[in-house]
Amino acid sequence: MNRSIIIILVTFFLSFNVFAVENNYFELGKKNFDLNQLDKSKLYFEKDIVRNTKNSKSYLYLAKIFKAMKQNDEFEKNLNTVLLLEPKNEEALYYLIIKKINDGDYNLAKKKIEIFSSSCNKMCKKNSELRELINKFKS
Repeated sequence: MNRSIIIILVTFFLSFNVFAVENNYFELGKKNFDLNQLDKSKLYFEKDIVRNTKNSKSYLYLAKIFKAMKQNDEFEKNLNTVLLLEPKNEEALYYLIIKKINDGDYNLAKKKIEIFSSSCNKMCKKNSELRELINKFKS
């Protein structure tokens, strides 16, 4: 009887430990991102997404990584995923608007600026910067 209880407890603690490591992928990715270890952080964010497909923060960090790696298609794809999961994510909207202005897609940039303006909380100061950019590039 005692042996079976010990086995159950050991199994429980081991499984808890594995679960804790799996849930730590986002934090590991963020830590490596802050240390500018992009390949390592990319791997951790991808692992986090496998475990939690709706973690918009992991997609946002992946977008930042792809931007730094100059992989524009992956950058935009991950931004769109963030906005699909969280349509009013200010940081993703900001990056997408900048990208669309640089790509010359002013109509989409204007639509996203309107969403950004109506939903900004933390990055409202960037609103005038975005409007100036679109006017500068459009003229």
